[in-house]
Order: sequence, then structure tokens, then C-alpha cells
Amino acid sequence: MFTLDQVRGFIAVAEEGHFGRAAERLNMTQPPLSRQIQKLEKAVGTVLLERDNRKVELTPAGAAFLAEAKRLVAASERAPDAARRIAAGMAGQLRIGFTATSSFALLGPLLGRITAELPDVDIELHEMVTSQQVEGLQNGDLDLGLARPPFDMNMFDSHPLLAESLDLAVQQGHDLDVRDGGISADMLRNVPLIMYSPTDARYFYDLAVRLVPFEHRNVVHTVNQILTAVALVAAGRGVAFVPRSARLLGIDGVSYVPIDGLADNVVEIHAVWIRDARNPALARVVHMIRT
Repeated sequence: MFTLDQVRGFIAVAEEGHFGRAAERLNMTQPPLSRQIQKLEKAVGTVLLERDNRKVELTPAGAAFLAEAKRLVAASERAPDAARRIAAGMAGQLRIGFTATSSFALLGPLLGRITAELPDVDIELHEMVTSQQVEGLQNGDLDLGLARPPFDMNMFDSHPLLAESLDLAVQQGHDLDVRDGGISADMLRNVPLIMYSPTDARYFYDLAVRLVPFEHRNVVHTVNQILTAVALVAAGRGVAFVPRSARLLGIDGVSYVPIDGLADNVVEIHAVWIRDARNPALARVVHMIRT
């Protein structure tokens, strides 16, 4: 097998066309350089240079080897810096899971900051509900999630990113489209309701059940995504409980009405990650999020 010193010696001789000038360029004498080239040719298994008393020329095999040799040396010079940058979290890959509504409220600004501060970190995005993000973090498919609590705090660490109100999405012109105030739970009697799956959208299901007394018999559709719920509201299929950031979805024909008696910070999104994660780029981004 050949060495990088032999390859560098070959490149110098090929570019200078002369052993003496190449040896001077490498700060060495000509005899050891000649031995390096001989060892290289033996390792490669073919003659790379034609020699005479006046000049040195590449053989066809040598010309082909020269192009690869330059790439090899360039890669060897980049490799230590790349390794150091990855170890320091300045380069590498970060796989981020996010919910649909977090993409409107949080994802854009977060990606902008990561790109500005860590331009050599490649970001891979995956739109998922919280339960899928948790699974992705556990099995190593994700590094960071933008998800809804609660989380197993023995396994995960997290940081709150957003707390907002729970509103009622209604079709514009609906009886509950109250422009000058909120609505009470009593006003939801006998109103068709679009509700969330207690398994695939557990966070919003539990939140609605805990905060707003409503009749389960009024549920006409069960969905997994806020976007789907708002689209059904626009189609006149019923009303839906949504986070205030759902307004950013930009679906026409929908109004968002405050619900009386609810605090304005009941809906949360957290950054979440595995406690013992070892991705240095993740550590950088976590520090960024926390500060």
C-alpha cells in the first residue's frame, strides 16, 4: 500500500517535470524522492513516470493516477478539519421533526437562526404528530422534535418554545362567529364538533376534554391534524378547537373565536430531545434554543 508522502512526491514530480526541482519544492534531496516514486509504482503495480536525463513525463497510467492522487491529497487535507468541525457541532446533520402548526409559528425562525449560526449543519425535516416524533427520537431517526408535552422526563429533555391560547375555529358567518367577544361552553350545545383522535392526536383531545365541557354526541368527525380540522370547518362540517397559531394556516372562510375562561397559554410546543444524545450539532442547537 502506498503512503500520502509518496503520493505528494509523485504529484510534485509530475507537476515540475523534473526530480531535482520537485525535491527542492518538497525540501528534500533527490535520492529519497526517487525511492518514494519507485515504492509508489511498485504498490500501484505499473509505471507512472517515464524518465530520461533531461525530463520526466507521465505515462498514460500516470496521467490517470495524477487526477485521483490530487483528489486523494485534497480529501486528506480536508478530513481533519471536517472531523474537528463535526466534533465541535459546527458541521454535520440534524434531523428535526415538527408538527404542522409548529411549522408556521416556530420552524421558520428556528431554521433561519440555525442556518445563520451553523451554515455547515445539514438539516433534514420530517412533518410528524407528537407520538411519531417521540418514536423517531427513541429509535434514532430524529435528533430534535418540535412537539406537544408531556414527555417521559427520564428519557427526554425539553425546553418550552411557545405557549398560546386555545380558540374555536368556526366557518365565517356561523352563529358563533362573534366578532366582538368570546364564546362560552354553553354556546356549544348541539353544535357539530370536529374532534381529535384520542390516540393519534392525544394532546389536543386531552386538552379539549380537560378545558371545555362539550357533548361527545356532537362529534361529527375525528381527525389527527389541525390542518384537516380547519379545512373541515371551512367546508361547513362543524367547529373545532385549535391553537391560536392555526390562523397562520391561511385557510379562507374561517374565523377564530376566543373561548371564555381559558388562559392564553394553555397550548404548548416544546423542543424535545433524548437526554443522552451524542450529536454535537444537536448540542449546539439546544444551547441556541435555551439562550
